[in-house]
Amino acid sequence: MLVAAAVCPCPPLLVPEVASGAAPELEAVRTHCADALGVLAAARPERLYVVGAAPEGSLGAFPAGSEGSFAGFGVDHSVRLGEGPGDGRPLPASLSVGAWLLSRTDRTDRADQVDRTDRAGVPVEGLGVDERATVEECAEAGRRLAASAERVALLVLGDGSACRTVKAPGYFDERAAGFDAEAARVLGSADVPGVLALDAGLAYELKAAGRAPWQVLAGAAEGAGLTGRLLHEDAPYGVEYLVAVWS
Repeated sequence: MLVAAAVCPCPPLLVPEVASGAAPELEAVRTHCADALGVLAAARPERLYVVGAAPEGSLGAFPAGSEGSFAGFGVDHSVRLGEGPGDGRPLPASLSVGAWLLSRTDRTDRADQVDRTDRAGVPVEGLGVDERATVEECAEAGRRLAASAERVALLVLGDGSACRTVKAPGYFDERAAGFDAEAARVLGSADVPGVLALDAGLAYELKAAGRAPWQVLAGAAEGAGLTGRLLHEDAPYGVEYLVAVWS
């Protein structure tokens, strides 16, 4: 059963080494992501899944110990998803960012000597989701994750539209602001039917890769009775970044 979830954006720019001189611009997002991961730790899950959009060839399950790299972004920096042997497949970028967020939170907690709920003992796995997956495919994947243990937590990685300005990766699209506003509303209120109602076709056109992972979350949350809270909403570089918690 799903007991908690954190929704975070996944631009590689969250990693300061990748962002370089632009690192301070995303410090607020990093802080709110750390707050969201604190909610996961406080829920004391038995199993943690990191879910994010992935390109063809990087879909499906990634076992504990899977490694990712930011070498493709010009930085010699690697990450590992939990403790384990992995299976040799590299993590997609979204799950690499998730692994980095988890490792960053662990370092901070240890430095502050804060109880981090012994997350090292919680099995961690990844799931790469096709951003073109249907709503039902996403929801069913979420149901399977939620049914895998008595106390399941999800770290869900995904950005909103990439079409908020003319300099955005997808250029400007007047539909983007409305889509993002609705995504912020339903994620911030843990509105399961609302998340499932997000238009997959429109999301794809707006390059909103978070749609599929968000709908995996909605499937996992069916019947869980969770409440939501929006921690952060911003669209730097013309891309919508949302941070929310469900608990």
